[in-house]
Amino acid sequence: MLRTMITATNTLGQLQSQIDTISNNIANSNTAGYKAKEATFSELLYQQFNNDNLDPTVRNSPVGIRYGVGAYLGQIQTNFAQGGLQATDRDLDLAFTKEKQYFNILMPDGENGQRTVYSRQGDFYVTPVDNGQAMLVNGDGYAVADSNGDAIYFPDNVSNFSLSKDGTLGVNYPDGDSLTFELGITEIQTPQVMEHVSDTYIALPSNFDQLGYNQADILIDLQGAARTEVGITNGSLELSNVNLSTEMSNLINAQRNYQFSSRAISIADQMLGLINGIR
Repeated sequence: MLRTMITATNTLGQLQSQIDTISNNIANSNTAGYKAKEATFSELLYQQFNNDNLDPTVRNSPVGIRYGVGAYLGQIQTNFAQGGLQATDRDLDLAFTKEKQYFNILMPDGENGQRTVYSRQGDFYVTPVDNGQAMLVNGDGYAVADSNGDAIYFPDNVSNFSLSKDGTLGVNYPDGDSLTFELGITEIQTPQVMEHVSDTYIALPSNFDQLGYNQADILIDLQGAARTEVGITNGSLELSNVNLSTEMSNLINAQRNYQFSSRAISIADQMLGLINGIR
């Protein structure tokens, strides 16, 4: 009975992680640029009892009894498929039309000042800074980087913004003057290697060299002639690729599995009580 309880308890904790993953997907179903996470399970070690070697029956499964100790969450992988585009008709709402391309965002990083993270969330805004200047930021207030990795600053009396096909942002003024900035855009070749930071943000893992990769194998900064590979449009946002029907079905299955494991613990406890009550 104790082994039954241990097996069910092992699985309960992993099912809770799966439910948390599904809940996070549902909560971010309306977050622009969000990519759904998918949890997959693997078996833990099991014990083999070869107690029927004399059984002549032909079976597809191995002879004997396999006694498992539960399951564990083998991997939480990200679905990087392109999300649908929603028209907003706003100058600073940008969306990629190609997969694997990401905006460069400068995120504060405590002692190190800031780090470059990558996101497909393209709802950008203008925030005033000192001396009549303004800075381009995203919806979370983080600075948007240009192709050199620097924050984008410009005088704060802008009339409108424009965007070229190669990802160059035009800042236009009432007197007819304009400034142009190449947005920092990176194509990530192996997104499964990237570290999930939070919400829509991913970053290079600190130990990517130990994973057997070079930085050039993981991502390419689209600069110079490579700017022709950029696929971007403004006046639109990329929706999340969360499928609510799929997520709700997965949530129901996970909850039923959770209830089953909880019931197994309850039954094992009752049986232990009966055994202890025998005199």
